[in-house]
Amino acid sequence: MAATPVQPPPLPEVVFFRDQFVPYSEAKVSVLCHGLNYGTGCFEGIRGYWSTAKEEMFILKMAAHFERIHQSARILHMSIKYSVKEMCELALELVRRNKFREDIYIRPLLFMGDERIGVRLHGLTTEFTMFAVPMGDYIATKGIRCSLSSWRRIDDNAVPARAKITGAYINSALAKTEAHNKGFDEAIFLNADGHVSEGSAMNLFMVREGRLVTPAVNHNILEGVTRKAEMNIAQLEFGEPVEERSIDRTEMYICDELFLCGTGAQIAPVIDVDNRPVGGTGVIGPMTRKIMDVYNRAVHGEDARFSDWLTPVYRA
Repeated sequence: MAATPVQPPPLPEVVFFRDQFVPYSEAKVSVLCHGLNYGTGCFEGIRGYWSTAKEEMFILKMAAHFERIHQSARILHMSIKYSVKEMCELALELVRRNKFREDIYIRPLLFMGDERIGVRLHGLTTEFTMFAVPMGDYIATKGIRCSLSSWRRIDDNAVPARAKITGAYINSALAKTEAHNKGFDEAIFLNADGHVSEGSAMNLFMVREGRLVTPAVNHNILEGVTRKAEMNIAQLEFGEPVEERSIDRTEMYICDELFLCGTGAQIAPVIDVDNRPVGGTGVIGPMTRKIMDVYNRAVHGEDARFSDWLTPVYRA
């Protein structure tokens, strides 16, 4: 029997490129583009959730993402002509022009657009583009198997992990493909000193002795927008702050629950690490399930406590 052909991902109709909205087919860069040749760029990923009940699209924590791309740009000596407010307005207009009525993913991207050879960040021109595409689950949310990567997490004094730098994601790609080739769903990084850092492109949380724990921001993690959201949920639901500290690899092996989170990944429960069932059973735990449930209701506009996370698109 012939294999079912893999359908190509849907493409946007309209994108924002070089200061205007244009058809996707017209948004092109040169093979000499500095950002293409050297990875000199930074980006964000922003989720939009369609609510059938409310007939509305909700963009999740939009301003926080645009604030972070400004921070990434400062680290890379990039200039941005658009303020956070202006970027938010452009994102809303982009979604409206594409007339989305399903969950989406918005990608703002800054890159050095000069057509020239030479490794540097100075004396170059920053360009800004943004597109949006339909997106469901990025990775499975019903339980994934992870392995510790042989690749170490990039260090802040080498390639800053707290900036979403385009070229830096080769670190994530190497770890992700290594895990895939070993038969796992996802990778978990250790940092240079051997402590747990994060997943290939997601932050990590662990439940140990009834406490929710996550690596601190000085463990070469991306300071995730969704990470902060989960910490907010945990504080409200469980009445105590998340513990930010170092996590040993063997502590993960004996923890009670484990999950990864990120804007794209949402919340992905981990049921196995290095062929060791999480919690001894490999079953998604109660704290993880609670956080998943609250988060899902929050992003669809069904929990008033988190209404300030959301920006409506069509009635804005």
